[in-house]
Amino acid sequence: MSTTPLPIFDGHNDVLLALYEQERGEGISFFDRSTKGHIDLPRAREGGFAGGFFAIYIPEDPSKPKPDVPVIPSTPGSYAAPLPPPLELGYAQRAALSMAGILFRIEAQSQGQVKVVRTTDELETCLRNGVLAAILHLEGAEPIDDNLYALDVFYQAGLRSLGPVWSRPTIFGEGVPFRFPHSPDTGPGLTDVGRELVRACNQKGILIDLSHINEQGFWDVAKLSNAPLVATHSNVHAICPSPRNLTERQLDAIRDSDGMVGLNFFVGFLREDGRNDANTPLEVMVRHIDYLVERLGIDRVGFGSDFDGAKVAQDIGDATGLPKLVAALRAHGYDEAAMRKLAYENWLRVLRKTWKD
Repeated sequence: MSTTPLPIFDGHNDVLLALYEQERGEGISFFDRSTKGHIDLPRAREGGFAGGFFAIYIPEDPSKPKPDVPVIPSTPGSYAAPLPPPLELGYAQRAALSMAGILFRIEAQSQGQVKVVRTTDELETCLRNGVLAAILHLEGAEPIDDNLYALDVFYQAGLRSLGPVWSRPTIFGEGVPFRFPHSPDTGPGLTDVGRELVRACNQKGILIDLSHINEQGFWDVAKLSNAPLVATHSNVHAICPSPRNLTERQLDAIRDSDGMVGLNFFVGFLREDGRNDANTPLEVMVRHIDYLVERLGIDRVGFGSDFDGAKVAQDIGDATGLPKLVAALRAHGYDEAAMRKLAYENWLRVLRKTWKD
């Protein structure tokens, strides 16, 4: 006898990028079950993936020559790569509009199965009725101009979450590089226009995602923002010393703001050795959850898979593997009330405190 999986609301995925770049092959859509990537509607239904933050991530401009960047020597057990170069505003806006359009077309063609949510009431209704709920999110604010005019346009279109940076510089600040092991303290914080962006997001009720920003930028946001501090897809630096992960001081600041952290499923941000190895046991994910719950409290932890944007453990595989993580957490001692919080209630709580419905 089959059972309905626990609904999972997820802090981050990159399926719009995968569809934009047609990585799954010509003719494959979000409504077709695929063996590539991590999310499509059939696999979401099977695994209990009830929705999440659908990221607009702007890839490098293919019309531009590859930058000649110095190679940083790596040693066994470590790696290092320079920050990618900034993007031009026009290119970033065109790509962002295309990916937003993909999401709106999915919604329009879904016959009520998918909805772009703009309020917590809409999100709660979707979760209750089994409609896949999508939050429009900018992973890096490259499509936003220095006057923030585009922020108003994207907000009217449905934008409700934004990371000021990905791992490249923007006019707003600087992200962390791909290095291991390394501290997230990698450079200067927010620019003046970055501070204006934080204030504007607070005024509109747009969630500010701290997952890619460097440590000084994190503290600048913490000082300015009147909303809960949220990292939608990050892990524990004390376990895996990647600069993409959060230090104990950062976790304490998130706790004190009544924010939350979504567990990133990327194996390179989970493993102590930082290796990009899919042969990573679920116990490693459980260990990060335990640490986050102990540090933040059970009300401030969720999932932020990074599906379609990162290599995940082979025991997860794709969205259909979510029940395996749920089973591992239950076997570890998390009761049903705790599982509901981790799965979706904590995201609802923090969005109620952030959005201006």
